[in-house]
Parts: sequence; structure tokens; C-alpha cells
Amino acid sequence: MTEDTPYALVRQAKEQDRPTVSGVLTEAFMNDPVASWLFPDAAERGRLQSFFYGQLLDSGEAYLFGRGEGAAVWLALDAGQVLEEDAPDPVFGENGVRLANLGQALAERHPRREPHLYLSCMGVANARQGAGLGSLLLRHGLARADADGLAVYLEASSPRSRALYLRHGFTDLGEPVRVADSPPLWPMTRPNHHSQQGESR
Repeated sequence: MTEDTPYALVRQAKEQDRPTVSGVLTEAFMNDPVASWLFPDAAERGRLQSFFYGQLLDSGEAYLFGRGEGAAVWLALDAGQVLEEDAPDPVFGENGVRLANLGQALAERHPRREPHLYLSCMGVANARQGAGLGSLLLRHGLARADADGLAVYLEASSPRSRALYLRHGFTDLGEPVRVADSPPLWPMTRPNHHSQQGESR
């Protein structure tokens, strides 16, 4: 029972929590290799990231740790369901080309054969990084996936995050994805723990 206690600190975000979710994710990924490639102008990166995360929140469910020290955005996808790739919003300017190209490359890797949870983004505020909050947020989502008999998919954007996911039972889904001169992203999957079968894709 003690191990489950921290889950009480993870709650589903409400509409009024959107600024908090966007804020913690923007802070957490400000120096992320992929975010820095997508939005190379450091002075504009925070504003563009915030807009990007706002779009994620329009289609996913967000969860917060505590008062906003960490956040995760999950999407529940049915078998055969494809993430819609709309044209990038004009707010992204020339960065929109990189966003579109990367999104297309990742969409080609996204599993389609079975229903699954997609962890589209997870981050921890700088002051709390290294304290295990990412693991708590992740375990909260994985417990939901296990209860529903769902596989989980994500893309790790750094070697550090990939190492975290490997520790929690994820495996690489093919080679890393790169677009032009982008840093790598690692598509990763964790099988449906009810069936224990997984899939070769």
C-alpha cells in the first residue's frame, strides 16, 4: 500500500489547469534537443512551445503531479486510428516545416494494429527533476494501461528519457527517427501486459 500512496498526488488536469500543464512542459523541455531543433530561436521557444502543448491538450488527457511539479499528456487510440496531422498553425512560422516533417515521419512509426495509450508528452519542472516524479507520473499511466489491457507507445526525445522508459519495460520500436539534421527520437512501445504477447511491427 505504501508504494501506491504517491499516486494520490497525481490527478487528471481540469480546464483551469491548462496554463499549469503548458507551463511545466514548456519549462521541462526548454533545453530539450528536439524542442531546440524545432524552435531554434531561444527567445521565441517558450511562446511556441506553449502554443504547441496547448494543441496537444485539445486532443489528449493531461495529468498533474502535486501542484504542478510534473505533467503528462495521454491519448487513448483505437486499433487503426491514425493521429490527424493538420497543417501547422501559422503561428509557428518557418518552424512549421520542421514540425510537419517530423510529425509525418513519426506518424509512419505509430502502431495501428491494436488499441493503445499514447504518451505524447511528459515533463517535470526543473527544480524537481531527478526526484522520481517522472517515474511516478509514468507508473500512474501504466497502471491505467494495465487495468484496461492496453499497450503503450511513446517517442523519447533524449537519451535520458529513453533510459527512463527502458527501466519501465519499454523497448525500441525500430531505429531512431531523424528528419534532416534533427536529433534522434526513439519510438518505444510497452506491450499489453494482459496478453503478454506484444507485436512485431
